[in-house]
Amino acid sequence: MSSDRDKKYSKETFLVHGLPHDGSWDFSYHVVPPITASTTFRLDSTLRGTQGFQAFAAPPGTDPAEKPIYIYDRLTEPTVALLENQFKEIELGESATAFASGMSAISSLILSLCSHGCRIVAHKTIYGCTYSLFTTWLPRLGIEVDFVDLTEDGALEAVLSDTTRAVFFETPANPTLDIIDIQRIADIVAKANENRSPDGEILTIVDNTFATPYCQRPLKYGADFAVHSLTKNVMGFGTDMGGMVAGPAKYHSDVRMARKDFGGVVSPRAAWNILVYGISSLPVRSDKQQANALEIARYLESRPEVGRVLYPGLESHPHHEIARRQMRNFDDEFAPGIMVYFEIGGKGEALFKRASKFIDYIAKNSYTMTLAVSLGQMKTLIEAPALMTHCVYGDAAEDAGMSLGGVRLSLGVENPKDIIQDLEAAFAVI
Repeated sequence: MSSDRDKKYSKETFLVHGLPHDGSWDFSYHVVPPITASTTFRLDSTLRGTQGFQAFAAPPGTDPAEKPIYIYDRLTEPTVALLENQFKEIELGESATAFASGMSAISSLILSLCSHGCRIVAHKTIYGCTYSLFTTWLPRLGIEVDFVDLTEDGALEAVLSDTTRAVFFETPANPTLDIIDIQRIADIVAKANENRSPDGEILTIVDNTFATPYCQRPLKYGADFAVHSLTKNVMGFGTDMGGMVAGPAKYHSDVRMARKDFGGVVSPRAAWNILVYGISSLPVRSDKQQANALEIARYLESRPEVGRVLYPGLESHPHHEIARRQMRNFDDEFAPGIMVYFEIGGKGEALFKRASKFIDYIAKNSYTMTLAVSLGQMKTLIEAPALMTHCVYGDAAEDAGMSLGGVRLSLGVENPKDIIQDLEAAFAVI
């Protein structure tokens, strides 16, 4: 987006209208961006094919006068490029690379940065599949992960070593909504990098899925990379999967090569749906969902059956002030997100039974809430993380801040009074 247009119009308007053209495809006469439907592209010479393979992962801006040479859609193709170019703008990155899913984005980024003997520092509480990647698969490749509480002062400094290559965290964290101070972590990493070579620097990776670029832009606070599951809040309708990595141009080629060789490319159809339906409606959906989240969180705080409620928008959240500082929308207003985590009170087997009874009642009787994994959809979704999405933690769940009575709510756009009505009925049975 040109600097003149950037100054004249808001980011919300940009999400609706996007780029009228990019360096590879002029579609200024289309009201809705077009979609490609070919997995392979015609080449007029072997030389052009050679040039295309050599240039597809070149850093952005290496030759702005040269249009991309499309060869095969696992490398790149126009529709996916449109999504990447628009996402790059809103996430403030120098480059962006789209993937088939959030986990494909995370695994490809990690494997493009790390090799045998590297270590990663990760926050103790992360998405269950990311935890599985870090504890099951990366060690087989000789990449070890140190889990620490990144909300605690001194915790990161204590585990950094000569072989540390990356610091990875979600903020807000899934599912407990820990808020990690991105700027503080970036400053610690910058100090540690003072005596390192450019190729050996520690890189900061923030999973920004819960917040989305509308509510938070990690690169603004010093993070090197922002990763996303586009399947969630960005898509918003639960119909298409996708992932994204936004970051420095320096690593653009390696990330795209990893996507090519591991095969985690998003389809043009999914990219088009995310671009046309998801991104354009993100601010409108998020504003309504955040209003619902705050009202529901306040209601849950009033319930005697609830042990604790965690929502960044509540002053009772232990990291509320950090959230207020870094979770800001395009108008610099506080944007605490759409996720609420709360815990049914109790202990041991009795707690498990009460929580299961509560959620099972909702699954069978609620009109406004659906027992389902994923998040960020128009409909309100509910799940029990320790028993479902994060069950891979096993006995380590408690150390990661999760309770057997923990409940994760992803707020939709329903009338909040209707959601409260269904919650009231569920609380009545326990």
